[in-house]
Amino acid sequence: MGDETWNDLFPGAFSQAFFFPSFDVRDLHTVDNGILEHLYPIMDSGEWDVLITHFLGVDHCGHKHGPHHPEMAKKLSQMDQVIQGLVERLENDTLLVVTGDHGMTTSGNHGGDSELETSAALFLYSPTALFPSAPPEEPEVIPQISLVPTLALLLGLPIPFGNIGEVIAEVFSEVEDSQPHSSTLAQASALHLNAQQVSRFLHTYSTAAQDLQVKELHRLQNLFSKASDDYQRLLQSPQGAEAALQTVITELQQFLRGVRAMCIESWARFSLVRMAGGAALLAATCFLCLLVSQWAASPGFYFRPLLIPMAWGLTGALVCAGLLATTGLKLDSVVLGAMAAVGSLLPFLWKAWASWGAKRPLAALLPMPGPVLLLLLIRFAGFFSDSFVIAEARAAPFLLISLILLLVAQLHWEGKLLPPKLLTIPRLGFLTPAGPPRHNGTHALGLGVGLLLCIRLAGLFHRCPEETPACSSSPWLSPLASMVGGRAKNVWYGACVGALAALLAAVRLWLRRYGNLKSPEPPVLFVRWGLPLMGLGTAAYWALASGADEAPPRLRALVAGASVMLPRAVAGLAASGLMLLLWRPVTVLVKAAAGAPRTRTVLTPFSGPPTSQADLDYVVPQIYRHMQEEFRGRLERTKSQGPLTVAAYQLGSVYSAAMVTALTLLAFPLLLLHAERISLVFLLLFLQSFLLLHLLAAGIPITTPGPFTVPWQAVSAWAFMATQTFYSTGHQPVFPAIHWHAAFVGVPEGHDFTWLSALLVGTNTFASHILFAVGCPLLLLWPFLCESQGPRKRRQPPGNEAEARVRPEEEEEPLMEMRLRDAPHHFNAALLQLGLKYLFVLGIQILACALAASILRRHLMVWKVFAPKFIFEAMGFIVSSVGLCLGIALVMRVDGAVSSWFRQLVLAQQKAGEQSSLVYTGAGSSAREAQSHLLPPCSQDLLASGTSLFYNSKS
Repeated sequence: MGDETWNDLFPGAFSQAFFFPSFDVRDLHTVDNGILEHLYPIMDSGEWDVLITHFLGVDHCGHKHGPHHPEMAKKLSQMDQVIQGLVERLENDTLLVVTGDHGMTTSGNHGGDSELETSAALFLYSPTALFPSAPPEEPEVIPQISLVPTLALLLGLPIPFGNIGEVIAEVFSEVEDSQPHSSTLAQASALHLNAQQVSRFLHTYSTAAQDLQVKELHRLQNLFSKASDDYQRLLQSPQGAEAALQTVITELQQFLRGVRAMCIESWARFSLVRMAGGAALLAATCFLCLLVSQWAASPGFYFRPLLIPMAWGLTGALVCAGLLATTGLKLDSVVLGAMAAVGSLLPFLWKAWASWGAKRPLAALLPMPGPVLLLLLIRFAGFFSDSFVIAEARAAPFLLISLILLLVAQLHWEGKLLPPKLLTIPRLGFLTPAGPPRHNGTHALGLGVGLLLCIRLAGLFHRCPEETPACSSSPWLSPLASMVGGRAKNVWYGACVGALAALLAAVRLWLRRYGNLKSPEPPVLFVRWGLPLMGLGTAAYWALASGADEAPPRLRALVAGASVMLPRAVAGLAASGLMLLLWRPVTVLVKAAAGAPRTRTVLTPFSGPPTSQADLDYVVPQIYRHMQEEFRGRLERTKSQGPLTVAAYQLGSVYSAAMVTALTLLAFPLLLLHAERISLVFLLLFLQSFLLLHLLAAGIPITTPGPFTVPWQAVSAWAFMATQTFYSTGHQPVFPAIHWHAAFVGVPEGHDFTWLSALLVGTNTFASHILFAVGCPLLLLWPFLCESQGPRKRRQPPGNEAEARVRPEEEEEPLMEMRLRDAPHHFNAALLQLGLKYLFVLGIQILACALAASILRRHLMVWKVFAPKFIFEAMGFIVSSVGLCLGIALVMRVDGAVSSWFRQLVLAQQKAGEQSSLVYTGAGSSAREAQSHLLPPCSQDLLASGTSLFYNSKS
């Protein structure tokens, strides 16, 4: 009775059973109360031979509150009373066995191999004395597998065939018999039965598997044969054989323990060939990502350069398959893939070898700045140290801060913060100045200081690894329901709701700043009304979850139902918003007016009215030309109704607006899967990303018409920030640190949707990977978005030199993200290059983890540190790859929608047959005449169709 897992493992094996739902760790009482309802009546009935009860209240309380919460003291007191009641009802021929299946860390979790997790109490009691002497002062440590043969023999059942455990010999002592010989003989008999079973298993297994050490196997078989012969001889003449029986017991125990050690060592063997093949596959994939990211920026890139390594890789696989077939060895897919990977690298390795005598032989293979390469190598080497992996929560922010300081130094040395320096040679591997300064020193210093402050504040939300007992985890990672003080809980709830409101306000202000809240499109309407509803639903769920235990009994059913429906409603709203965004991703406000006059701004080098003849000479020609154009326009409008003027707002930030909206919609479901106070980390995450993007944009030059590229330092900083956020949200790359409570968010009690719970836990664990992978295209878009911070000088069209001398030099309004449409091929290549660079940075991390787990496979910490780290990095790489594809797909969807919008506008005006000129209006309040070569190709089509376009970045 109790945990329903018994029914899943042994269906129909019990004559009578009472099972209760056990998956919800938030429920502390259902299983325990159900057991207590049936335990004593069944026990008093006597209609049983074996009675199994599996309580779960202590386990669930540890997961929910931790071992030091007052609720844990209540559950332990309840278990003490249960044991006392059982002891009072036991008969003389009954044995009570009380044990736990695992231990618990100081945070209430388990699953690792620490002493706290693998240690559990074992309590044996019977009204009849069990042991011939008093128990030792220090408890004896017994492997859990020893319970299997011990309980089997006590119940008179055969020991399971696959058992390699050793019986607890002391339990088989004949205490009632005053002769010590009888007690020793009983122990020897139990051990001999156990050794016979293990010997049969060993013989069968060694014949089938043939992976045991032959020499050790023969030694153990000889040891068992000798002990068995001695035991049989002593049975025939038992008198005066006390010392000989003790020798037999010692030999049988040596045999059982030797078999267990040999099997454990043998079952921990590794396939070095397949491990090397997997590492070769990973290395080749990373290297190809690096090379293709270089080729993507070349003008004639159409995947043609990939044909050569593919041909070499196919040749290597065929050669390997032929050799294996010739020698009669078994074909292994991993080995074939490794040979294909090595073959694909041969032409590049040959090229590197041929250019070794050059000045920079590795420049073509590792085209990244020296400091960035150094940081990546440090991170790569760090994965081979268990201390670094354990302390990565502190090492990752350190590497990120170091890279940020290098970025600030790069901006200073390239003259993009202060006026350009006389010294323009490259320093520390960075490039030479590529353009005028776009930010002053104070602005960049503020960005850097703010970014460092956010990283430091996010580090306060940390979980200590179990290998560092001196460290104490942040108390802010626990849910509000675990807090005891009501006033402190209310204060923290207000802070969490405030962080949620600040996040919503920041997103809305950003969208409003770039004019993306003016459009009547469905996604904009959802941002206006749907996001506040999601915020209210999240705040209400937090209130119910934090006070569910304090709710009146008559309202608990209502609270439980609302706690299930609110997360579903928020997730449903987020899914609806994403679907609307995919359906209508272009949030453009279009205004059309027939006969709208052109506007022209008269620029003067002075303020106020003209005060001298020179001022009049400067202004009058411009006014005269303006009057002439107005007169000609009126004459043309007498022949027709006039041209159609189209004002399109928010095109300058159309890509970034979609990305920011999508990330905000994703953040709400991810936020629900975490504890309430993690909302403060999410606010810091968005602010930190905003500051980093602005800092990175200051160092990325805008080249028109291309090619566009994102530097390696930007991609590396983005990947480092994803790792830093993983730790700042209370995660660790070990199984005991998984947030299991996420499996029950929005899930009713007693459900059977195990796949849904697994999905929720995985989404909670890799939330930072999802957000940063989906938002990776912002690294390409943000520099163009920041173009609105400073207008540039307008380029004069050819042939208008005379007018240029008369007219003042006007400033060109920024096209912002529409510059990417000037060269669609470069835009697509830049997205591909960015994705490959990001995958390369993540790929070398998983490659380092794979090599560390392989090389250090015999290390003491391999299963505790290196293997879990490899598993988490592999899963994070898969999640990041999917998220990156989704982010790039969203950008391409917006790009396709923008192209469709322009085509529809062109077709509509071609049908109307109207003629007019093209007008461009930038981010400012004045309209200025623009030349067609300054606009994207799709906008130039509008010029041919006769449509006036006011091309605004914001209204």
